[in-house]
Amino acid sequence: MYSYRKLFFPLYLCSTFEGNSDDTYLPVMKSISFNHVNRAATVAEVPWKRVVGELNAHEYYANQPDENITKLYVKNMVSASCKMVVETVLELLKFRYTKVELGEVEILGNPDEEKREQLRVMLRKFGFDLITNRRNLLVEKIRNAIVEMVYSPGEIPKKKFSDYLSKKLNLDYSYLSHLFSEERGTTIEHCIMSHKIEMVKEMLLSDELTLSEIAYKLSYSSVAHLSNQFKKVTGLTPSHFKKMKRKKFIAFENL
Repeated sequence: MYSYRKLFFPLYLCSTFEGNSDDTYLPVMKSISFNHVNRAATVAEVPWKRVVGELNAHEYYANQPDENITKLYVKNMVSASCKMVVETVLELLKFRYTKVELGEVEILGNPDEEKREQLRVMLRKFGFDLITNRRNLLVEKIRNAIVEMVYSPGEIPKKKFSDYLSKKLNLDYSYLSHLFSEERGTTIEHCIMSHKIEMVKEMLLSDELTLSEIAYKLSYSSVAHLSNQFKKVTGLTPSHFKKMKRKKFIAFENL
């Protein structure tokens, strides 16, 4: 029902297909419009790799003869639309990829430093970045775990997030908490709270749920608890925020 981050939209992908009379087609990406809070980027007509039948590019390469696979880690990927943007960037730079997941890309071969820098520069134009430091990589995994939990279609798990995170990353929570605070200058708990408040904002704007239903979905103990936390973070009550003409959201990388 809800996107991971609505402020990453709109992302418009308009494709046409050119090809022979057989089953081989060449999709052509006509345009991309990517609105990332105060960022805006467009990509002109982009030819994609030739694919066969129903296969898309990464499925095609995944079925090719064995070749070394290199994993690259990408910062600030939080939704399906982010994956689509990263896939298009890979196509633009002629990377052969077999998988694109949140925060992770698998490509065939081992790109040299010049090729990696080209990818890094292009990703930064869309609000992403390559992660090379192991500590930063673990911090990004923590952030992705928070995003998966808060923005999941269902209710937030009732168990303690410390237990959820330790099990997901197979590491002691005290270590994760200390690392996160050192690298981000804030606590995991504050990061979770910030994401939950952003999700409350989106739900308020969608006008599909009552405040009581939002509180239940996001595992607040009561409507009063939600309202108090919302005002503490934003300086506004939920009802005041909803009436505002100019709504303020926080960019994902700043959460």
